[in-house]
Amino acid sequence: MKYKIYVFRHGGTHYNEMKIFTGWKDSKLSSTGFKAARKLAKKLKNKKFQIAFRTRLTRSKQTLKEVLKYHPECKKIIEDNRMIERRYGRLEGKHHDTIIKKYGKKQYDAWHRGYTTRPPGGESFADVEKRVRSFIKYLKKYIKKNKVNVAISAHGNSIRLFRKIMEKKSKKQAVKWFIPYDKYFEYTVKV
Repeated sequence: MKYKIYVFRHGGTHYNEMKIFTGWKDSKLSSTGFKAARKLAKKLKNKKFQIAFRTRLTRSKQTLKEVLKYHPECKKIIEDNRMIERRYGRLEGKHHDTIIKKYGKKQYDAWHRGYTTRPPGGESFADVEKRVRSFIKYLKKYIKKNKVNVAISAHGNSIRLFRKIMEKKSKKQAVKWFIPYDKYFEYTVKV
């Protein structure tokens, strides 16, 4: 048997639009973000899934709520924060330009897109990959046991690592990807 995983990023937030490091801050969807979530929901309209995963952050919940309007077959929502956004620590809530001015472009790039470099008090992509890998291992067992298709309302950086693992891509590729707000990624799990 084959089962499907549909993973997607939340719609854009006010922080995203203002180029502010969001991380674990609970920025809600903007009006543009809601439009992207509705567009995504229509793209997923004809897919079927019985279980949905989301994180504790409002933007993940708001996006999933839009998607679920088309999915009465989805009977269970599970919160799992292993797919939460990358934590940016002391950079959270600060504008990207402010960080560049204070620390320089080279340091900004290392914190923003360096694979093993942690921002002060935050996580590196390598850290996020560990928790995403743990989630994928759990998810495959869950799908096998329950024989279900799943949807995952996640975040840009956790999706980067989810894609890296599922698609067997390099670190270099993963950090360069832009994860759109209105697109989903589909994977097949054989059980």
